[in-house]
Amino acid sequence: MSFKHKDYAGWGRALRASGAVARPDRASALASLDPAPAFGMRRSYGDAALNHGGRAIDMSGLDRFLSFEAGTGILELEAGVRIGDVAAAFAPRGFLPAVMPGTGFATVGGCIAQDVHGKNHHHAGSFGAHLAEITLWQGGNLVTVLPGTALFRATVGGLGQTGTILRAKLRLAPCTGTVMLVTERRARDWEQHLSLLDSATATHAVGWIDATATGAQMGRGIVEEGEIARGLVTQRPKAAKVPLDAPQFALSAPVVRAFNAAYYARVPGAGRTVLRPLADFFFPLDKILDWNRLYGKHGFHQFQCVVPLQAAGALRKMLERIATSGLASPLAVLKRMGPGRAGYLSFPMEGYTLAVDFPNRAAARDLIRVLEEDTAEAGGRLYFAKDALAEGARIAAMYPELDAWRQEVAKADPARAYETDLVRRLKLRSP
Repeated sequence: MSFKHKDYAGWGRALRASGAVARPDRASALASLDPAPAFGMRRSYGDAALNHGGRAIDMSGLDRFLSFEAGTGILELEAGVRIGDVAAAFAPRGFLPAVMPGTGFATVGGCIAQDVHGKNHHHAGSFGAHLAEITLWQGGNLVTVLPGTALFRATVGGLGQTGTILRAKLRLAPCTGTVMLVTERRARDWEQHLSLLDSATATHAVGWIDATATGAQMGRGIVEEGEIARGLVTQRPKAAKVPLDAPQFALSAPVVRAFNAAYYARVPGAGRTVLRPLADFFFPLDKILDWNRLYGKHGFHQFQCVVPLQAAGALRKMLERIATSGLASPLAVLKRMGPGRAGYLSFPMEGYTLAVDFPNRAAARDLIRVLEEDTAEAGGRLYFAKDALAEGARIAAMYPELDAWRQEVAKADPARAYETDLVRRLKLRSP
């Protein structure tokens, strides 16, 4: 198994790396390689999957289903399997991953390393809560990692620093159908938006927020509540592809405001209930391949934070900064989260999470740094899967179990063979 030079990037395309990359397609091929950071489909937006100037291992070729027990719902699979492929294969059999992120292209290994959350976090917790076992390739040895151990908590949400995630046993959830029954309601302003999220009773709930609206309309958007159901719907057509990088004016402030106004108006004032394919609800952006090219050749950044419930006022002030900046894109999401988290560095906390995309411009980078300060002051935290700009000084306060994670990682990887650009940038392994 050989390494080949490759230039690669995170999904945001603002941060890039150049180095030697190997792509094993068998566990035996992985075993022939020296330890190095691993990545999957590189759906993390910043530099979590990058190792500039060093070696990296692309795990997307290890993408096999290994076994399934219908009685327990436990599926054993390799780390490179994409979560959308699990949903497509098992929903017709009455099972789904209990937690799914916003893209079906995320690999199981990536879902573990970031302890991802979904639109049902307030009910189901994070991805790691549904793992029965993880197998690591660690320093030339296979290591079985079980829930309840310190190594498990350091691995789930641990950014791949305890070893290469080779395979996992995932506890799937029973599902009653292959479509989603979705109720959409307009939220006229910030207060109603939070009220609709707080009162949501459906298993899945998410809010699209118009991050350009100001004044009395600030915080307006659309709240979707979804339940899995039986029914027949027209399946989504083959995904479209963005053939080239969009020009800068495509996401200018007037264009974004006009798009957001039209998108808000698409839902009737009285709301509506519709049936959708599962993928349309869980992975809405996957219908446009390479949609990150819409931000142009310089890429984009996403700011995503979570703040405690009692800090909703601070989050409102952050949205005011965003809305008056003229920098936001149409992609902005607001969700209410529950307390469930599985790892020392898992992102979720009970509260509200806001995610907003910005084209990679100097003014946007400056704004994001201010928003990060606001997050710290509000007692919140930033999401490593989206971050590209933060500095390490604030992270320790955001992640109070960082020292426990460091201790386990130091035992698992004393040579620091698995460090990535993000880990170094944030000094996560440095006391």
